[in-house]
Amino acid sequence: MKEPCGLTRPAGIGNVNADWMGSLPPKLSAMPLKHLAVPGSHDSFTYWVDVHAPVGPDQKAFVKYLATMFSVLAKKVMVKWAMTQNLTFKEQLEAGIRYFDLRVSSKPRESGKEIYFIHGLFGHKVSEGLLEINSFLSKHRKEVVFLDFNHYYAMGAEHHVYLLTMLLEVFGSKLCNMCAVDSITLDYLWKNKYQVIVFYHHPSAQGIPVMWPGNKIPAPWANTTEPNKLTQFLEATLKDRSNHGSFHVSQAILTPRVNTVAKGLLWGLRNYLVERNLPTIISWVEAQRPGLDGVNIITSDFVELTDFANIVIKLNNLLLSEQERKQR
Repeated sequence: MKEPCGLTRPAGIGNVNADWMGSLPPKLSAMPLKHLAVPGSHDSFTYWVDVHAPVGPDQKAFVKYLATMFSVLAKKVMVKWAMTQNLTFKEQLEAGIRYFDLRVSSKPRESGKEIYFIHGLFGHKVSEGLLEINSFLSKHRKEVVFLDFNHYYAMGAEHHVYLLTMLLEVFGSKLCNMCAVDSITLDYLWKNKYQVIVFYHHPSAQGIPVMWPGNKIPAPWANTTEPNKLTQFLEATLKDRSNHGSFHVSQAILTPRVNTVAKGLLWGLRNYLVERNLPTIISWVEAQRPGLDGVNIITSDFVELTDFANIVIKLNNLLLSEQERKQR
């Protein structure tokens, strides 16, 4: 795949967490997966975007107008705000990321049914990303991923059929059948050789047993630029999660507004908004505990900027110590 555009490549990520699920002690692999802490990435695929392709249909009209007027120059500025990750799928998986936030679109005026990842600008073909994930899973048989397809743009019925068929063909028997969320443990998944749980937030997937509906993985969105408001929102939504009988995503991310982008236009998302607020966000993550009323999946932008995946994975040790206390 192409290298990321516009941002420097991080060094030294390595594959230290490539098999973290398979390495969990039996007490944890027997617990419902919705009780475990799982690291995820926000807008997972944006490590490369195409400045030569049209602006995506997910953008507002004035952004499309600016991109038309200033062409590649405007798009190079957009890159700094469209990219939320630096690592490829393989690098994210090796770092321990197991939840992927996926937004997809067809390309305007392109013939055929090809589907691309998108966040303002078009990224790689979805087929390329899925094959990369499947390749990793074939080498790491006890690792399980959540693929959350939650936004679709410029997609008709034929595009959905194309994407759904692609998911079935790429992952095949690795796909987990929909069932009660409480019954999904790592032990259950390993026994059945399931490694992929796909959430498809569109009616076209109804009736396909291996496509889970979006209501099984709520991901409340704070939509704020202020870290204190973000952490308050995350706390409030966690208190409500036990009522839903589902997985749960805590989006530990800040969202730029139009005036945020205007002020930090040439800085970009990472330098202007993310890096300066990461200490507050990571402090909140470190203070969490998994379990029935605790965190489950936590997502972050630029997962390599901190020890994010390790911090989330280590939260599971709190479940072990809690069990030990109950047994005394």
